[in-house]
This record gives sequence, C-alpha cells and structure tokens, in this order.
Amino acid sequence: MSDMALLRIGILAAGLLLIAAIFLFGRPKKKSQGRRLEGAENSTGQRREPMLGDGEAPGADGTASRDDGVSQPELGLPDVDAPVSDLGKRATQDFDKIVSLFVAARAGEQLRGEDIVVAAEKTGLVFGHMNVFHRLVEGHPERGPIFSMASIMKPGSFDMANIREMETPAIAFFLTLPAPLTALDAWEKMLPTVERMAELLNGIVLDDSRASLGRQRVAHIRDELRAYDRQHQAPPLTKAPRW
Repeated sequence: MSDMALLRIGILAAGLLLIAAIFLFGRPKKKSQGRRLEGAENSTGQRREPMLGDGEAPGADGTASRDDGVSQPELGLPDVDAPVSDLGKRATQDFDKIVSLFVAARAGEQLRGEDIVVAAEKTGLVFGHMNVFHRLVEGHPERGPIFSMASIMKPGSFDMANIREMETPAIAFFLTLPAPLTALDAWEKMLPTVERMAELLNGIVLDDSRASLGRQRVAHIRDELRAYDRQHQAPPLTKAPRW
C-alpha cells in the first residue's frame, strides 16, 4: 500500500474524532435553545514560550531535531504531574455546529508529539481540558475555547508523559459553535493558526473532506459562518409603546 493511501486511511479515521468531539464538547443544541451561553470560570496561568536546548539544531524540514538530553521544561512541555485542568472547558454541553481543519504530515512522514507541542505554544495554544490544546480569548480564559486541537489518533489527547514517543499522521482543529466570539471572528483566529502550524510542522492543511484547503473552500466556509452569525444574532430591542 502506498504512503499516500496510508495517509488517506489515517485522515479518514479522523471522522471518529467527530464522535469524540461530542464527548469533548457536549451534544448538539436543540432547536428550541436559542440563548447565547456564557463562559464558565476556569483557572488561569501564564503561558511560557517554548525553549529548545542550547545544543539542539533544527532539522532539514524546519522542525527541531530529537535530543534526548533536553528536559521537559526546556521544551516548554506542560508539567505531567499537574492536576487535571479545566482550562479550555466549555461552559455548556450544547453546540450546534463544528467546523474542522486538519494539518497532515507529508507522504512517508509523521508529526512528532514534541514538535506539535512546541508549535502549539508558538502559535498561542494552551494545553488544558481533556489533555488537548485550546485557543482562548485573551484576558478572558473563563469564556471557554475559541477552537481546540487534538490528535486524530484515538483517544485524541496528548499524553505528556510519553510525548517524545508520540507520532500521528495528522492533527485536527475544531471550531465548535456557539463560541466565545462570533463564528466568523473565531474562524479568522483559527485559519491563520492552522496555516502557521502547518508551516512549523512542514505539513499540509486539509479541509473537513480531507482535501487540500483552497481559496474557494475558504470563501465558502466564510459565507457559511456569516450566515450562521446572522441567524444567531440577537434580535434588536424594541421600545415599549407609550400610552
């Protein structure tokens, strides 16, 4: 079987992650529920920029080479002994739409766990709820995730105790609506992050059908999210009649 065929099989397996997303983020919202939901209170912490060891040099593909002498703090990895975090946890179990993108490794390659962690920190993602990465609203982490990132390999989480051994054919990004921003604004946060992650990992950006993300598809998604925002916009307040 060719490397490309194996890659496609791996990416197709990401469909299972949509099911896992229901457990990560809740269940679809019933049509009768139209009220916009507020965020829950979460603990916060300062994000530390990733640091590589002094003797570590980037590889030919632009990612850092493996160096078994580099400790976890030098790599900027989260503390594996830290308590379970609610950082990035949604305030509600209800959602009504998921927009997803993927960053896939090139044919014959895999994305390495420690490279993913370093790239995630460089792009402003934080490790938190369900042991996956999240983009939060700056200054307001209690509002929940704008979008999240997981591995396509079951169970989707990142095991920091064994992150050096982790490899995956792709990572998945999920924008779950309603979000703490408008749908379109959340997308405009997610797209450049995904593109930057692909650049840092020497990967390829794929859309939700596992095809290469092109301008036409991006324009279509933006149109869909504009329509979503119009449908979920709060109706204007009307003044009470004077008698």
